[in-house]
Amino acid sequence: MKRIKRRKNKLKGLLTLFLLVTFITASLVYVKISNRKDSEQSTFNQTSDSIKTNNDSVKTNNASPSINDELLESILEAYPEKFKNVLDNKDKYDVQILYTQINRNTDGTITFTKNGFNLDKNNYFYPASSVKLAATIVALDKLNNLNIPGLNKYTSLEVLTGRESQSGEDEDFTAKNGKPSIAQYIKKVLVTSDNDAFNRLYEFIGQETLNETLWNKGYKDILIRQRIGDGPMTEENRYTNPFVFYDSNGKVIYEQPLVYNSTEYTSLVPKENTLKGRMHEEDGDIIDGPHDFSESNYVSIETLQELMKAVIFPQSVPENKRFNLKDDDIVFLKKYMSMLPRQCTYPSYDLPDNYAKFFMYGSTNKSIPSNIKIYNKIGNANGYLIDNAYINDTKNNIEFFLTAVIFSNEDGIFADSHFNEDKIGMPFLTELGNTIYKYERNGRVIKK
Repeated sequence: MKRIKRRKNKLKGLLTLFLLVTFITASLVYVKISNRKDSEQSTFNQTSDSIKTNNDSVKTNNASPSINDELLESILEAYPEKFKNVLDNKDKYDVQILYTQINRNTDGTITFTKNGFNLDKNNYFYPASSVKLAATIVALDKLNNLNIPGLNKYTSLEVLTGRESQSGEDEDFTAKNGKPSIAQYIKKVLVTSDNDAFNRLYEFIGQETLNETLWNKGYKDILIRQRIGDGPMTEENRYTNPFVFYDSNGKVIYEQPLVYNSTEYTSLVPKENTLKGRMHEEDGDIIDGPHDFSESNYVSIETLQELMKAVIFPQSVPENKRFNLKDDDIVFLKKYMSMLPRQCTYPSYDLPDNYAKFFMYGSTNKSIPSNIKIYNKIGNANGYLIDNAYINDTKNNIEFFLTAVIFSNEDGIFADSHFNEDKIGMPFLTELGNTIYKYERNGRVIKK
């Protein structure tokens, strides 16, 4: 009996050893396979891991905090050589800033402290490309709500036309497979702020669905009713293209017809606040009278930051304000928001690091170090510069939200030749980002 028992124990030990060796071998094979990724993916393995570690397991106190109006002004006043001109002319430059401190508490919760400067949702500024973040989020939300087998952000698609003013698309040579997809459009929007890619997202979502989705979720201070760039005018923007999605065998998965938004939107801010400047350019001529933005896109600084927060800390957002995004969608958005042009493949870009990173680096030619992750969406048009960012220094455990707008004009003439982004707006946003970063790094103590 003892011999049989020893034999059983010996067999049990051999079986355990066999299972252990099998597990280790399988793990090594998995690691080997996992490492067969293109340079773009491997660049972001560490980034994605840090995002998950920092955010996914953390409880959040999602109470809506009030805004402190004193701290930012004190910080800016401490550096008159950088900010005195803007402080003395804050209304002339249409400056608005929202800086949110992120506090990770010992009990695992996160609290947010909002600090504002000159915030006014009724003081119109042209948002330019900053509204594109909303479109990337709502496009993914719409795909997930459709809930059609085989339909996802990577599904190949064809953009058709239903109006003379519209253009179609059935090839995308910037994509690895040469086909357009929602994922490819989002990627190009977030890495280099591609206008055409945004317009395709706008057309896929539809004008009404885009705005109603945002409003129904509580993002009230936003109105996106125009394509961006040299697109059709106001009435034509109410029409959005037909789409066809198909699988790798060419089988149609989903068809979307031409859509018309019968609702005529009016400005969300008083008409007089959308009239900017004393003269403006029209058909190449400078004429008297302000530029009229009453039929243009609109968003408030607070709403921009709320949308960023909904991606970076989705659990911090009240349930009624959350979008229908999968975990993979969140990682995808974060990946391309923080990606630098030189890190991108399909397409590859020969652009500097600061091409779409205005805070901290906009006025410099420096490479952004690997420990500084800037998840952001910028805007730059009609003299307005906007940056909306979550900045994370993974080496020094620094993180904060910063959103700001500044108008770069001295004479009130709305014309390309009269905007001074390089002398006014870009230096301001660069110094603002660096100043808040240093304030955080100094333990939130103002040091001159």
